[in-house]
Amino acid sequence: MSSLQDQLLKAGLATKQSARKANTERRKKKKQQKSGQQVEASLQEKVQQDLAKQQQEKQIKDSALNAQRQQALKEKEDKLRIVQILQHHQVTGVDGEKIYNYTFNNKIKKMHLDNTSYDALVNGRLALCGVDETTYLVTSETADKVAALAPDVLLVQNDKVTNDIDEDDPYAEYQIPDDLMW
Repeated sequence: MSSLQDQLLKAGLATKQSARKANTERRKKKKQQKSGQQVEASLQEKVQQDLAKQQQEKQIKDSALNAQRQQALKEKEDKLRIVQILQHHQVTGVDGEKIYNYTFNNKIKKMHLDNTSYDALVNGRLALCGVDETTYLVTSETADKVAALAPDVLLVQNDKVTNDIDEDDPYAEYQIPDDLMW
């Protein structure tokens, strides 16, 4: 029975020179193993190690890219959820004569409001939120919910004003006019 090496030589798939090289490598490995020295990896083992390393690097790169895509998808979902909340809870039908100025994307914007809505916005019962160049007038509770998801969406939310009247105030009887504008 002939060895695989002899069969490859007869078939012409290997040369005598490659067979001698393989034999010497095998002898060197056995000699190094007997003497306790570290065995140098053969060309085939080096290729396998390089392939394994490349696969591992590709897997790490793919997982990082996947995480980045997942983050972008989550941000998009959050933005759509915020827009949906704002559109659903938007206060409408508030056009009037009073003008409320606010800043949005470093630009001063104006909103025309009726007296009731203007007072509610100034006193903190209403708030302004903005997404994609669109401003929404919503209740302060809705603004708090949206601010919990994305604080940069909140444009204007004034502190709630409580009308605590001091009984010792000598000017309590005199009311400040509503139409007083500074």
